[in-house]
This record gives sequence, structure tokens and C-alpha cells, in this order.
Amino acid sequence: MEFHRLVHRVRSEFIEMPGLNLTLPQAARLWGLDHDASRQVIDALVEGAFLRWTPNGTVVRAKAS
Repeated sequence: MEFHRLVHRVRSEFIEMPGLNLTLPQAARLWGLDHDASRQVIDALVEGAFLRWTPNGTVVRAKAS
């Protein structure tokens, strides 16, 4: 799957599931990607200020409390 489509898919999942809170291994399993690909998608969404890392090492929507 093309990278921009993966990013769009992941963004959609976080919109559809408010409160989604994932570790990197959980994200990789959910999206069916390897660790590196999952990290690249997350990094792109963090750079775009859509996601953020929490202090406990999970990723959540940036606007979520």
C-alpha cells in the first residue's frame, strides 16, 4: 500500500475511535505492518501534529486529552 494511503487510513482510525491509545507494537499488529513502517506512519502524523506520544510511550490524537 502506498505510504500516503497508509497515513490516511491510520488518521481515519484515530478519528473513528476516539480515545485510541496504542503502543508501537500494538499499532503494528492493528495495521498489519512491520515495526519500521508503523513508526514511519506514526512519525508522519506526529510531525503533522495529528498524533502525539504520551509519557508512557503510547500514541494518541494530539487534540485528545
